[in-house]
This record gives sequence, C-alpha cells and structure tokens, in this order.
Amino acid sequence: MSKTSALRAPPANRLLAALPSKEYQRLLPELEPVSLAFGKIVYSPGDTMRHVYFPNDSIVSLLAAEDHHASLEVGMIGNEGMTGISVFMGVNTSRTLALVQGAGTASRMKAATLRKESDSLGSFHRLLHRYTHSLLTQMSLSSACNRFHALDGRLARWLLMTHDRIGTDEFRLTQDFMSNMLGVRREGVNKVAGELQRNKLISYSRGHMVILNRTGLEEISCTCYQIIKEDSDGSLQKTG
Repeated sequence: MSKTSALRAPPANRLLAALPSKEYQRLLPELEPVSLAFGKIVYSPGDTMRHVYFPNDSIVSLLAAEDHHASLEVGMIGNEGMTGISVFMGVNTSRTLALVQGAGTASRMKAATLRKESDSLGSFHRLLHRYTHSLLTQMSLSSACNRFHALDGRLARWLLMTHDRIGTDEFRLTQDFMSNMLGVRREGVNKVAGELQRNKLISYSRGHMVILNRTGLEEISCTCYQIIKEDSDGSLQKTG
C-alpha cells in the first residue's frame, strides 16, 4: 500500500479515529507512517521529544528509570493513545523511558505540529484533554496496583491490557521485560506465569506469549483492569 493510500484509509489508531472526519483529513499531511521495532527506545529520560507517536498495532511502555535502567512500568500506550502527551501540556522533555513493548506500526507527528494543532480549542484539543485524564488514571491505578495487589492479578491485568492494544492472541514477551513491567524478580514472574500456564490461561515459551483463555484472565485480574478499560473507552467517544 502506498503512503497516500495508507493515510487515506480509516485510522487504526483509535484516538485519531475519534476525531471528526474533516479534522482527521486536515491532519493527514502531518502524519508519517513508521514502524516500531520491539525494544526500540522512543525517548530516554531527559530527551527532547521532537515527535509524538500514535500507535496502530504497536505498544509503547512508559518506564520509571533509575540511572537509565528500567525499573517499573508506569504506563502503557497502544492504539487508544499517543506517546509524548506532555508535549500537549507544554513540556518537551521526557521524564520516563518510552520503550516499544510490542512491535508494529504507528503514525508520527512533529511535536511542534502537535502543539500548533492543539492550541486551538477545537475537537483535537478536547480529545487530547480527555486522553490525558485517561492516561493519568491508568498510571495512578497501575502504581497502586503494583504496590497492593497480588502478583497473579497484576500479571493478568497487564496481559489483558496488552491484548486489548496489540489486537492478537500471540506476541513477543521476555521474562526480563515482564520483570521490569511488574517490578519483581524473574523468579516471581516465572512462578506466577507457570501457574497461569498450568491453568491453561496462557502458553509461554522462550519469549513467546499466547493468550489461551481471556475470560479466565479476566476472572483473576484485579479490579484495576476494568476501571482502566472503562476510562480509556470513555475518553475515545467521537468529538464534535
């Protein structure tokens, strides 16, 4: 598919899809299709964010980092949102490590263009306000979840959130990555992932994850998952 044809197709990113058609069409020349490879660093702490990314079938994790080493996931961005939301709020410097968790495609926009386009109090501005609230809700609940909830419920929540955003039952996932996402040692991840596998909820081998029973994962997931999902879905209502 040519670049022009790809851009003319309905947006796979749900945030862009929530825009009125005329406004989305007006933004099309500013959107560049790109591929995001697994493990790619989108921003490091202290980086100036020169672009924002609207994932289609890719996922970017926001990680709290100490001395540039990932320690804990504080946010997950997929086709419901965009990276670099702080640009919208007038802050150009990244305070987190933004790392590609799921390879795929995205649309890229210059940060300066995003600021210019969102300055007017129109649909794009209102939509980004709602998405900002949704992402803050996710980040606050995820932080509390990682402190207070049982590891099996936390892992189930995280797998469900990934499943929602990546759009496939199979995806790449290493033990080190899961450790960083949940802020626990690999031994803890191995134990709870093994329990999920024995209960036939997932299949996991050599960095390859398969969701076998989504309903079962929903049953053991902590309540944070449903709250995050409802808030995210509500923020993506069509703007007028």
